[in-house]
Amino acid sequence: MNQYIWLNFLSKKLQAILMASSLFCLFIPFGTKAQTNPVILVMGDSLSAEYGLARGTGWVKLLEDQLHKEASPWTVFNASISGETSSGGISRLPKLLEQKKPGIVLLELGANDALRGLSIQESDRNLRKMIQLSKSSGAKVLLFGMQIPPNYGQEYTKQFQDLYPKLARQEQVKLVPFFLKNVASDIDLFQADRMHPNEKAQAILFKNVWGAMAPYQALLKSK
Repeated sequence: MNQYIWLNFLSKKLQAILMASSLFCLFIPFGTKAQTNPVILVMGDSLSAEYGLARGTGWVKLLEDQLHKEASPWTVFNASISGETSSGGISRLPKLLEQKKPGIVLLELGANDALRGLSIQESDRNLRKMIQLSKSSGAKVLLFGMQIPPNYGQEYTKQFQDLYPKLARQEQVKLVPFFLKNVASDIDLFQADRMHPNEKAQAILFKNVWGAMAPYQALLKSK
């Protein structure tokens, strides 16, 4: 009888231990789940999509290399598409924000808006919405300032140039004053189409971006 009671006690004890172990295991994934590295999302057009360049030679790849060199935990997801407009960008951004959950969004869009005759008001509305969506998701935003040739008309050219600093000021985000600084005026830094920067220009473009990312340097060293 005593042996039966003891075995019954051990059985119940073992059940309790197994149940506790099972509950403990249920909580392990939540406590030890590996965190994914923070992401920089690049939303751009052909200037960021390596149009006409050998793969892995564009400024975005140089940004990745720099982060690796500095042992930064951040990764880069390049969602740039050649020919992209701000309207195309705004249609793709919500899903990318949901999937990639970026900590920083680099917004390089708008040049194709001018090429396709979109109004300044439409570009303003689309870019502003992209900035606001990114900020609402918790991401910091770096807006790339763009300019267009004067043959588009003096008024339109000036309004387009002023659009970017105005948006950066009103939405309180960081700005690359002019993405093509030290490139636009040098024909030797362009491909044969005289529209797209060549491989030699990529280091300059990267420098323009990296310099504007100075406020994020401490952030880029942490997860």
